[in-house]
Amino acid sequence: MLPLRCRAARGVRQALPTVHPHRMCSRRFSNLLQHTRSVANPSRRPRIHTRRTTPTRPPRALRRCYSEKSSADALIESIQDQYAVARDEFEIATEETENESACAQADRDAAREELNKLKKMYDEALEGEDGEEIRMRVGNRIRELDHAVQALEELAKAGD
Repeated sequence: MLPLRCRAARGVRQALPTVHPHRMCSRRFSNLLQHTRSVANPSRRPRIHTRRTTPTRPPRALRRCYSEKSSADALIESIQDQYAVARDEFEIATEETENESACAQADRDAAREELNKLKKMYDEALEGEDGEEIRMRVGNRIRELDHAVQALEELAKAGD
């Protein structure tokens, strides 16, 4: 049994020995390499290893941590929740209109009502300080849903 002081007993692996590239070649060849280096650049001084300093970072107040939410994120999240509800109502209304069921008109009205709620939330959010960010992140989806509901209503009128 091995004593615990032994590396193998503690499960510590020994590092493989590293071979310096110049040690693999003959002494004459390595001398030749050193001679050609000094002849090619005689004014070259030996390098003095200096400690590299890390670049200075801006103060914490000026840096934005990406894990933190911006002020527009809470508004966008509530708009996205309402968008999901309006989108679900639109899909239900589309299915009922295609099947020409008796409750198709009520489903289209529910889809229009949820869309109006969504548009109201969106318009109120645009008036705030983060209006441009909100417009860029959710504006296109709201317009697409609005056009889709209008097209569904026109389809229903043409089918009647």
